Amino acid sequence: MKNKFFTIFILAGFLLPVVSVYSQNQTNKKETTVEELFLQSIELTVIGEMATDTSREAKLDALASIEDMIDNGRASGNDQDLVSILDYLSLSGSGVQMRESGLLINNYPEVRRRACESLGKLGGEDAKASLINILLTEKEPMVLAEAAYGLGTIGLNKNNQVTQALSYSILGQNIMAPDNNYAFAVLLAFEKIAESNNGIDDPSAIRALIRIQNGNYIKTVQRKAKSVIDKLRTY
Repeated sequence: MKNKFFTIFILAGFLLPVVSVYSQNQTNKKETTVEELFLQSIELTVIGEMATDTSREAKLDALASIEDMIDNGRASGNDQDLVSILDYLSLSGSGVQMRESGLLINNYPEVRRRACESLGKLGGEDAKASLINILLTEKEPMVLAEAAYGLGTIGLNKNNQVTQALSYSILGQNIMAPDNNYAFAVLLAFEKIAESNNGIDDPSAIRALIRIQNGNYIKTVQRKAKSVIDKLRTY
């Protein structure tokens, strides 16, 4: 009995420092996590300030920081503050206009394009909504193309919301002089959305595809439209 008690006592003496070390490690982990969150909050604050600055260079610096966060896995579509910053940048000079003496001073298409690219990489419902808004408000073809491609990358299409927005933008183009690059980006988006959703059952998308196939587009774009239509028939 004495030996048994002695064994238990020895074990207890061994376990106490182990429990203490484990508890300390957990505390350190918690402190590290809080510190990381604090640093991320500061980082987002800096990025937000750069994004709202009127200069093109500051906005590009903000985008470069966001792109670095995405590339290093430190950002996702769940980061609402980050999506909000990108949404703001994607409207710089279009939906968000600043003027001096009546002149627009923040029209930066490259900023809007890169913001759309990052939204597509982030993914999620909020990013999707921002890119759909771009399709309905943007005039610059290269920004529209990036928004369309981003929607394809995200792949979400509940209630055909995305395919309808893409179709609306194509069907609303100038029939005599449509933009080939934008049409090709829309075709890629349709293709990606079909892959993510086991096909597309949106009649407006079919109309848009037929418009591109038979419209005033270059042969490369027309052939791509036919290819996408043929793929849709296989789902």
